[in-house]
Amino acid sequence: MSSILIVEDDPMISEIYQRKFTEAGFEVFVAESGEQVLSLAKKEKVDLILLDLIMPRMDGFEVIKSLRSGNYDPNLKVVVFSNLNQKEDREKALNLGADGFVSKSEYTPTALVGEVGRLLNQFREKEKNEKRENDRENGLISDNIQGSADAKKILIIEDEVIFIDMFGEKLRAEGYIVDSAENGAWGLKKALEGDYDLLVIDMMMPAMTGEEIVGKLKSEEKTKNIPIIILSASVEDAAAKKVQELGISAFFVKTQLIPSDLCREINKVLS
Repeated sequence: MSSILIVEDDPMISEIYQRKFTEAGFEVFVAESGEQVLSLAKKEKVDLILLDLIMPRMDGFEVIKSLRSGNYDPNLKVVVFSNLNQKEDREKALNLGADGFVSKSEYTPTALVGEVGRLLNQFREKEKNEKRENDRENGLISDNIQGSADAKKILIIEDEVIFIDMFGEKLRAEGYIVDSAENGAWGLKKALEGDYDLLVIDMMMPAMTGEEIVGKLKSEEKTKNIPIIILSASVEDAAAKKVQELGISAFFVKTQLIPSDLCREINKVLS
């Protein structure tokens, strides 16, 4: 469970945010002043502080400065949530040590919960990547090793090499064995002949479309139960709706998909 400290001096607004984050599964702490923020940051284990800038006696800038003074957990994430969204306000907050800046006027309470969840995933992914880089530099992991003996095998059928490289690199770093095919016909052949645990298939490719591939795979005894994740250039693609009806595991608009999101979905499907 993620924990969040919401800093808001309007009791009614604070209650709305508290209820929304609690319903989403967060452990929630609330503060009305800068002094309360610093006190709670000392006593409680908090993953993220959602910090207003305008508060009585001690403003948000002073709070950030105190939190980054060395007397608090350096890994504590601080995201400013304020109507003071001029460029100079953002730059000042970030220069003092804030990890992000979200404008109050741009988010409903429900949308804010989604954005905070996204930011937490982003922060965690960054920390994992930094740890992996440190381990690599210290010789604790090798770039030449792709998965363990019992690693799951994934086939990416995608004609754009940049997506194969981008998604493949992340999946290999997570311990998966990754294979690829750059056209539909070759991808289908590999899927039918190989022994894959999951398939990632683009909808539009040379030689054979994603819809045709999925239809063929679902008709074959060997491959009908293999989980399939579909990537499409458009959420409105009529063919994409057809493959969803065939029983795929997930569907993503690939231009809106980052490698960590795909990896997280694959982890969930294969767990």
